[in-house]
Amino acid sequence: MQDETTRNYAELAGELDELLGLSVSPIGITFSDDEPEGIARFEGAMPPPTEDGRTGRVPAGCVFWVRATERTFATVPEDHGNCSVGSLTHGLKPLADVATNSDVAALVQSGWVSPEVFPHIPVVKDRANFIVYGPLAEARTAPDVVFIRLNGKQQMMLHAAWPALRFEGKPQCHIIPIAKEEGEIAVSVGCMLSRVRTGISNNEVTCAIPWTLLPDLIENLRMSRSADLNVAIYAAEDSKRFL
Repeated sequence: MQDETTRNYAELAGELDELLGLSVSPIGITFSDDEPEGIARFEGAMPPPTEDGRTGRVPAGCVFWVRATERTFATVPEDHGNCSVGSLTHGLKPLADVATNSDVAALVQSGWVSPEVFPHIPVVKDRANFIVYGPLAEARTAPDVVFIRLNGKQQMMLHAAWPALRFEGKPQCHIIPIAKEEGEIAVSVGCMLSRVRTGISNNEVTCAIPWTLLPDLIENLRMSRSADLNVAIYAAEDSKRFL
């Protein structure tokens, strides 16, 4: 039997899912100093490190967003270590430690990003010993960030409910610190680095929501969805004149 707290998380996840018509259910992301009790660590072999020492349990931390739709798990900083950009945005390594890494050099040499951008990328302020990922519906404590994937119509609906929505570009993962540290709901159009590594659909973008804003967002979505339904009925009836 679920306790009241767990049931509330499941209900909020279900409402968000239903109101937006999500094809992938919301996940929660939690940064923690202490290892969470009763949550298994993510398992996976680490490939041999590159010459600059990069390796991890997945190609990049954004891959955990996909794995977290299946189950809840805890990660440690080393699990994220293959992607210098993700390690930076998640506060796991300072810029000085990753600036000369080969993956950063590849991004700069390709023209994908310029070195001047890196000091201005949003980052999680404090280094966490553990980052927990998992379905929001299974959460036992409040996450820092709720993460969802959206298609074009769902972006429209989200923006109607939250006009202050922040739209961002690359790197995709910096919407996590925007939500956690700046308290803003942020959508990323995605980045090629993450799309290749995660396999997220070309028709989807990602969104990070501060946990503290989720109840207000859900209430706004209820109201805006009602308005959208009324407009849809009107538009459908009016279009019949042209059949």
